[in-house]
Amino acid sequence: MIKNDYRLDFLKICGGTDKSGQPENIDVVLTPGEIVCIVGKTGAGKSRLLADIECLAQGDTPTGRKISVGGKNAKDSGIGRRLVAQISQNMNFVADLRVGDFLAMHAQSRLIANIKETVKNVIVGANRLVGEKFRGNTPLGELSGGQSRALMIADAAMLSFSPVLLIDEIENAGIDRKKALELLVEKEKITLISTHDPLLALMGNRRIVMKNGGIARVIESSPEEKENLKRLEINDNKMANLKDRLRRGEEINDPLSFLPSR
Repeated sequence: MIKNDYRLDFLKICGGTDKSGQPENIDVVLTPGEIVCIVGKTGAGKSRLLADIECLAQGDTPTGRKISVGGKNAKDSGIGRRLVAQISQNMNFVADLRVGDFLAMHAQSRLIANIKETVKNVIVGANRLVGEKFRGNTPLGELSGGQSRALMIADAAMLSFSPVLLIDEIENAGIDRKKALELLVEKEKITLISTHDPLLALMGNRRIVMKNGGIARVIESSPEEKENLKRLEINDNKMANLKDRLRRGEEINDPLSFLPSR
């Protein structure tokens, strides 16, 4: 039986080749609590990299990459595919269940001791990420796209023992990106996020740059980038406040200080 407290020391992506067959000549080592963003143009290979990690590639995918777990072959590590949880762009529930019942079933399958308290904590964690809160008796089918994504992120962070989490384009989910990342870091997940969002990309510890299907570069966030991140967050908070005003039906007639003057 796999224990719920399974801990991964590190995950290693061993380079393969790009679409032209040129070697990537790079290995990437990821550690618990690290957020790594994957950036690049559409078609550059971001989703392929996530897929290689999700299937624990061993040179058996078009890229030829290999994924190792603590220096071992991922497929021989004893945890297999349960190593990775993935949240895609479209999260739609078809189960005729309420949120609390769904989480309770998941907790029971993980042999969690205090199911009631765990379910409560996951719902509280998910509601930290969204503007419109939901409750344990809310039907899954009534959740918005953002609420569904928030629920899955909280579930993966707080209930699932999978130490690696893959997220495809969180910026369009309608959730608080910063709080989502803070939750994942707190739970020591190795998190890889495919994104086009500059704010989200700078929130990561590192970012992998994809070109022509291959890993072209790995960039460590610099002190200068962190300063720029602070400025971006100020404007992002102002934009979030503006969105809230629109949702409340307010008119936007006052000058907006974060926009250039006419």
